[in-house]
Order: sequence, then structure tokens, then C-alpha cells
Amino acid sequence: MPPDRSSSDLVTRLSRVDLTRIPPDGGNAYNRLIFEKSPYLLQHAENPLDWFPWSEEAFERARRENKPVFLSIGYSTCHWCHVMAHECFEDPEVAEVLNRHFISIKVDREERPDIDQAYMTVCQMLTGSGGWPLTLLLTPERKPFFAATYLPKNSRGALMGLMDLARKVAELWNSQRGRIEQTGEQIRQSLMNLETAASEPSSLDTQLLRAARDHFFASFDRRHGGFGTAPKFPTPHNLSLLLRIAQRFNDPQARAMALQSLQQMRLGGIFDQIGYGLHRYSVDERWLVPHFEKMLYDQALAALAYLDAWQTTGEAFHGQSAREILTYVVRDLKHPDGAFCCGEDADSEGAEGTFYVWTPGEIKEVLGDKAGKLFARVFGVSEEGNFEGKSILHLTCDLAELARETGAAPEELSALLGQARHQMLAARDRRPRPHLDDKILTGWNGLAIAALARGGVLLDAPELLEQAGAAADFLLKHLRDPQGRLLRRYRNGEAGIPAFLEDYSFFVFGLTELHQAGFDSRHLAAALELNEEMLRLFSDGQGDLHDTGEDAETVLTRGRNRYDGAIPAGSSLAVLNLLRLGRLSGDRSQEERGENLLARHLSAARRNPQAHGQLLIALDYALGPREEVVIALPHKDAWPADMLRVLRRGLRPRTLIHVRRPEDEILQGLAAPVRDKEARDGKITAWLCREQSCQAPAYSAKELEERLKS
Repeated sequence: MPPDRSSSDLVTRLSRVDLTRIPPDGGNAYNRLIFEKSPYLLQHAENPLDWFPWSEEAFERARRENKPVFLSIGYSTCHWCHVMAHECFEDPEVAEVLNRHFISIKVDREERPDIDQAYMTVCQMLTGSGGWPLTLLLTPERKPFFAATYLPKNSRGALMGLMDLARKVAELWNSQRGRIEQTGEQIRQSLMNLETAASEPSSLDTQLLRAARDHFFASFDRRHGGFGTAPKFPTPHNLSLLLRIAQRFNDPQARAMALQSLQQMRLGGIFDQIGYGLHRYSVDERWLVPHFEKMLYDQALAALAYLDAWQTTGEAFHGQSAREILTYVVRDLKHPDGAFCCGEDADSEGAEGTFYVWTPGEIKEVLGDKAGKLFARVFGVSEEGNFEGKSILHLTCDLAELARETGAAPEELSALLGQARHQMLAARDRRPRPHLDDKILTGWNGLAIAALARGGVLLDAPELLEQAGAAADFLLKHLRDPQGRLLRRYRNGEAGIPAFLEDYSFFVFGLTELHQAGFDSRHLAAALELNEEMLRLFSDGQGDLHDTGEDAETVLTRGRNRYDGAIPAGSSLAVLNLLRLGRLSGDRSQEERGENLLARHLSAARRNPQAHGQLLIALDYALGPREEVVIALPHKDAWPADMLRVLRRGLRPRTLIHVRRPEDEILQGLAAPVRDKEARDGKITAWLCREQSCQAPAYSAKELEERLKS
């Protein structure tokens, strides 16, 4: 369960308001956002702006009053969103201008990725860049004619202020309305053309993986790890891809790029050295100064990459890093109801990073002089600091080096630092904590389920597997409508918003990983069912997928995001799901659907491999060699622990496993590959099948290991 947050937290307080006593427009104390579940929208419910949530009511009001729409998109843990809110949206002068000339709409990008994606694409088209807060001006027909990101209240040099923009546009709306509407229609048409642009299917071949490796190598930071210059994002799926490329081609440079990047991130300030978990990105090339927000999806993807590295190398460093990240997820992001919250803010006490930074004096107050000096030495804490006069903790030396300096044994130092970290964590927990966005998103929880499930079995941590199962059960119970359709968001006992492609594909991925970890056939059944529903809801009829379901609202377009950025594209994981579920079920049509979808998307990956890391992971799987192992148990009390240990030793990303229990009729109905395979002579029996050709059965872990080497 997450640590207690202060009852004075704005979102907590507003969530407790008795809404039955509030008029529909929010009355004098609030605006319409008081009725929303989103923490981000609630953060703006006391603004003097007459905010609307995204709704037909807002656009009808704009049409009726003949006003343009001011659209602001952000999320509750976004530092610059807070800055713009304080400078502009809490300002009565700004509110007076916007209320008079515009209908203002506030959107939580995490709840509505469809709205965010559509208008972020517009911003990138018009300005060449994007980010949050995202600011747009629309016609009452939702057509955009202006886009920007952060805007100050008043103009600063070349940066236009919101006040000047609002007054200028209000004037133009009255004098050049036709020209504005023409611009909006042209932008809308450009967006439509971008979505419907056809690309020629590409062949599935290893050359694209080699080219991707070269592309990464050209931008690799040989000193600090990672790629390019500041700011640096972890993008862990790219590192998982490099480990697969390294394995496929026996490429030491691809391996080194991934491992060095993972190591430098763990040692740097981007990693929370006291409480664990990864911050969102580093503003410098050294991974030292992070943007301090901590997001659930970053933790899940990073844990999966560290687990890949641990299987690749066998080095405890990577396994321990994964364990630490998952420890943070369970300790600080766990929702009391069983799933996981979105993330934690960068800000506390009115400033960014306050919760995480230290001075030497503060450390000595907690640990005493001797231990405090040692801790400060190890974690780079100095009087001058490295962040606004204080220090972001980062590892500056290893234990062997420190042992040589101090004359102490490495084991003694390790125990001392471990105890000091616990003391520091307890002291930090007494500080005002950053805001927790406590909504539950289906897709992000799907990624967390995958990481916890895989971590549970690879790290021999059954409690993590239990957490993954509990989260999956919660989503299946609480985030489906009466017809079984997935929903996007749950908060304060209420689920809502039709789920998007990423929700389906991420959750199916999580369920598949959960099945591969615990072999509960219910999870495979749910994955297959939801995957079929995904195809029905999101197919375009031509072999591709939309981001928005056919039964949901269309915002300008139904969206086709193909970019594996901080979060993979829903379509990229959909490809991998189709390929793997086709193999697990024996349904060749699913595999073909996945192969065709992969071929359609690879042309974009050829142009920019770094933007399609997750898609290329699917390509690596599709290219094989793929193998399935069916382990048949002779009775209900038997368990193939030794065989599973062999199968999980080393990175085997193209291997899938079935464990057939004699009483498991569900699995026999779901999975054709198990139907003719039963335990023989009362022994646990394993079949290794490669590209649908099975070898002679193995009756021991040693025999299975020999088959795997052949």
C-alpha cells in the first residue's frame, strides 16, 4: 500500500466533497471539474477559470456562444503543468479574459490518450516539437488552428504570453473567422492524410535488426551510456531489443550498449538511491539530474529490461536492480484495492525534487557524523550540492574502491550502507510526500503485471507473482463493463472510459506473462478472449489497427500511433501478442495476423529504428527460431521445478512454455499443442518443439537441458 499522504493534499480534499450539494456548474467555490474522477482535473477544480471537462456540452456551448475553444492537456504529476497552472490558471486576470472570450476545456492525457495523441500530432506538425502542458485553440467543431506547449502569463521576449495570445485571437475570431476556420480545416485534413497514408509491407528479415544495431551504435554515448545527448530517456524496451540483437548475432557491442546504459542509470541520480524506482528522464547526459516524477510504466519497462540483463549475464547487479524497482512499485504505488497507481509527482512543498535531495548536515542528523560522512562520500553529497544547493544521491564509487580507502571489508561496508539506507528512507518518509496520482489505468497495470510476474519467477520471489495475480484479478473484475468490454480508468470506486488499443494489448501482454510465470490457464483464457475482442474493436478492415475502438468517440481521427516512445505503441505489443498467442493456442490464423501487421509497420522502423524498439522485439520473435516446451505432469502434486529452472536460466525470449496438469481441462480446450502430450510412465515428461517439430520426450531437467543445446 502506498504511504499515507497528507489529508491536506488538494486532490484528497476535493475527492471528499459532497457533490450532492454542488450545482452543475460547480457554484461559487468550484468549476465543473469538481465532478471529475481524474486527479489532474481535480487539481484545477478551484481555478477561477470556468473549466469544462472534454464533453459535447462544452462544444455545444462554444457553438451557441460563438466562441473558440481553449484546450489544455496535461497530467497530475507534470512539473511544468503545475508551473503554468500557478502562473495562469489560478490568476483572476487570466481567468477573466479566457472566460469572456473562450470556452475552456481541461483534459487528463493519461485518461484520454486519444485526445492527447491527436492534438500532440497537430502541435508537432505546426511547431516541430511537443510536450506538456499542451495548449491548443480549436473551433467549436474541434478543429485546431493554434498549438503550443507551456505559455507564461505575459510575453517574455520571443515567447508569447497567454494574455497576449488570448486577446489577439479574440480579436481575430471576430474579424477573420473564416480564415481561422479554413486553417482549422486544413490542419484537420493534414491529420487525416497522415493517418490514412499507406505504406508498403516490408519483408521480415534479419537485416533490419542489423541496421537497428548500427543506428543505435551511431548515437551511443560511450562514456555515460544511453543514446544521444541531453535530455536522456531510459526507453528500456530499446535496451531489451539490443540484448536480443546481441544474442542473435553474438554481437558484443550491442550487449555492451545495453548493459552499460542499464548500469549507468542504476548508479545515477535518475535512480532513487534511497527508495528505489526510476525517475522519468535525465535532464543531463550523465543520468545525474532527473525530472523527478516517477511513473508506473517506467518502472515496469525498466524492471523487464533489468531482468533481461540478469538472464543474459547472470550478474546479481541486474537482478538486484529489478528487485529494487519492483520493491518500490509494491511499496509505494500499490492501490489498497489491489492494482497499481499511475505515479508520483516531481514536486513537493512547492518545488521540484525537494523530497529527494539532501545536504551533508541533513544526512549527519539522521546517521551521525561517522556514518553520515561515509554515506555522503558514497552517494556524492557535498556542501555545494549538484541541484539548487542540495545533492541528488548517486553512486560515485564501488565497494571495492571504498574498502581500499577505509581499510574496511567490503561485506562490512555493504551491511553498514544497507542499514544507513533504511535509516535514510525512514527519515525521508517523514517529509511531505509528492502527490500520488491514485487512478488505476488498465494498460499501465498490464505492463506492471508482466514485470511482477516475470520478476516473481526469475528472482524466486513468489510474493511478486502474487501481486501480479491480484492486479490481474482486479482489472478483470472492476475494469470491464457489463458486456465484458475493457475500461480505461478506475478511481474512487468508479470505472469508466472505453479502453484503447494500448489497454488491450498491454493487459493481454501482462496476462500472457502471468500465464508463463504461474501456468494458470485462466490467465491464458483471459488473454485469448481479450485479444479476440481487441481485433474486433480496433481493426480497420484492411489488416491494420486503430488506437480507438469502433464503439468509442472519434477525436478528429481514430488514431494510429506507431511510435515506441517512453511507452510502446499499442500496436507493437499487439503484434507480439498475436504471434505468441498463436503459438500457445496453436491457432495459425493469429500468427498470420501478427505477421501481416508486423510487415505493414516495418517500413517506418526502417527509417527510424530507435522509435520502434518494441516492434523490432516482435520482429526478433517472428524471425525465430521459436520453440515451445510442453511439460506434462503425472498427477496434481507433481511440479517441474528443476525443468523450469533450466528453461529460465539464460535469456530465451523466443521460448514459450505449457505446463499440463492432468485435471486441467481448460488448457486442453485452449491449447492444441498440449492435447496429444501426456505424462509417460508416471514421470514428468517434457517435449521441446521447434517451428512445430517436436523432439523425443525428456524425463529429467538434464535431458531437457541437452535437448535445448542441440
